[in-house]
Amino acid sequence: MKIITDTTEIRLERETAAAIGKFDGIHIGHRRLLEEILSRKSEGLAACVFTFDPPPAVLFGGADGKELTTKEEKRILFERMGVDILIEFPLNRRTAATPPERFAREVLAGGMHARFLAAGTDLSFGAGGAGNAALLGLLGPELGFQVRTIEKVSLDGTEVSSTFVRTRVESGHMEWAGRLLGMPYMIAGRVVGGKRLGRTLGFPTINILPPDTKLLPPNGVYSSRVCVKGKEYRAITNIGCKPTVTEEKKTGVESYLYDFEGDIYGEEAEVYLLKFHRPERRFDSVDELQRQVRQDIDAGKS
Repeated sequence: MKIITDTTEIRLERETAAAIGKFDGIHIGHRRLLEEILSRKSEGLAACVFTFDPPPAVLFGGADGKELTTKEEKRILFERMGVDILIEFPLNRRTAATPPERFAREVLAGGMHARFLAAGTDLSFGAGGAGNAALLGLLGPELGFQVRTIEKVSLDGTEVSSTFVRTRVESGHMEWAGRLLGMPYMIAGRVVGGKRLGRTLGFPTINILPPDTKLLPPNGVYSSRVCVKGKEYRAITNIGCKPTVTEEKKTGVESYLYDFEGDIYGEEAEVYLLKFHRPERRFDSVDELQRQVRQDIDAGKS
């Protein structure tokens, strides 16, 4: 997958089928958009995703900056889905003030050679967010692209949105979040060295320190899966600050992998949270912590 980032000069060589949006969470509604552009690959068009970096809500102060899916995670998922080109368009006060018609003419039709656009009903772009799917539909015949507007997707009578996914993650309802996303909630990152306490206790673990921008569920223990070096392992994952053994406030993601032995420090890993098991708590002693960890691991086997 070709990634274009940190530049407003978009000059693609191929004609494209494109989708525009924040794609936070890449939920099943987003996947419906992506299916449209991916299906156009058979017509010789490159599947192109256009995102803004940072998202508009972050630039204009309408969000806390926490993301369901980090930039690095989006890159992993888009490539895995078969996207050919990912554009991470720099968003600042100047670029956000671009008139929608100019954006469509110079960026979509000119720089991206868009011949097909999949647009959600809530799409907004350009100065004041005035650009939308209806405007693209009006400009399409002149600028040489077809527009297909994709209606919102609902699940069990609830409209799927990044906001709704966020509420499920923040409340620890990982099964619900997984249904909305079309996959378990992912936390990706590099395996870092810890204090090796888990190894001392007889339960060696791997540690990831997610960026501060990553939205994490409540601190606690979760049943999970971990993918590393092309292999997938059943796991039990703790999200939190390890209050029994440290006073540090940095939140980490620590996983015990079943049926795994080896040294994977420095490797990229993906942790998929399946189900909340118990909240994080402070124990009176390391021995008590050890007994609880053993219970967690045994419970995760079932």
